[in-house]
Amino acid sequence: MENAPRTDRSLAKLSPESAAQFPKVSVIVPAYNEAENIRDCAIAILESTPLSVENLEVLIVDDRSTDDTLAIAQSLQQHLNDPRLKILAGQPRPTNQYWAGKNWACAQAVQVATGDFLLFIDADVRLKPGVIETAITTAETEKIDLFTCMPALVCECFAEWLVQPIMFNHLAVCFDFTAVNDPSKTDSAFAGGPFMLFRRSGYEKIGGHEAVAGEIVEDVELARRIKRAGLKLGLYSGSNLASVRMYRSWNALWEGWTKNLYLGANRSWGMMVYMAAIMFFLYPMPWLALAILLANGDFTEILTITNYQLPITNCQLPG
Repeated sequence: MENAPRTDRSLAKLSPESAAQFPKVSVIVPAYNEAENIRDCAIAILESTPLSVENLEVLIVDDRSTDDTLAIAQSLQQHLNDPRLKILAGQPRPTNQYWAGKNWACAQAVQVATGDFLLFIDADVRLKPGVIETAITTAETEKIDLFTCMPALVCECFAEWLVQPIMFNHLAVCFDFTAVNDPSKTDSAFAGGPFMLFRRSGYEKIGGHEAVAGEIVEDVELARRIKRAGLKLGLYSGSNLASVRMYRSWNALWEGWTKNLYLGANRSWGMMVYMAAIMFFLYPMPWLALAILLANGDFTEILTITNYQLPITNCQLPG
């Protein structure tokens, strides 16, 4: 995490001259059964920036939700009467091609988007003030074709506090920022699906979401394609740009992370077992050992373990 580049929030302050020349950005929010999130997400986007309709459009795409997502979004549009906000009712998925996850919704939005930059965010993301200007100015200055970041993680219920910090720690270890941002290391690529800002020319060069239609973890595959195409990928720390609350229950946590880990392990059950073993020995095992020692009344052993100091002064994790 110490190697993670960070953006300069002062870049969000645009002069009248620079604002006139600021590129247009299309913010795309694919939404499936996001009745709980869609209103706050849209309001956060619109309130995060003073950019006018000439420089900003917000496209919310309802991906055939079975809840009130579309109705809430349409009601909000009427209430706000903000010309920057557009609501799209998603079409049925093609029968002759498999489209996984949010890829179909994103592809539909791109067809009507008019921005020079395409910012894809999830409905559970909340943008902070100035983030759009900061991200685009950083991408322009650093010649980045895909700017992505890891937003600040919001946890509220016990299940989230128990699981989410552990999983994000593993992501930070597995995807080294220096390697990901090194154009020469094409085998090291990562993108955070909650926040992906594409230069439109780069997005179209790699085929966009249509090229990864069948990929469930489409964000990582898009990042790989960016690097393989010789384009520039920028992975940044995003705690000062946005926040995200991903999963809100045990069921959602289990479904979401098992899916992501399995696909991230290239569908290898052996790698899944390996990762599960590492997590077991790192997290539950020390507490289980402590409980056993306490139950046996072996306080001498506990003091020996707690007072033991590793003779290591400088240690780096592999990868």
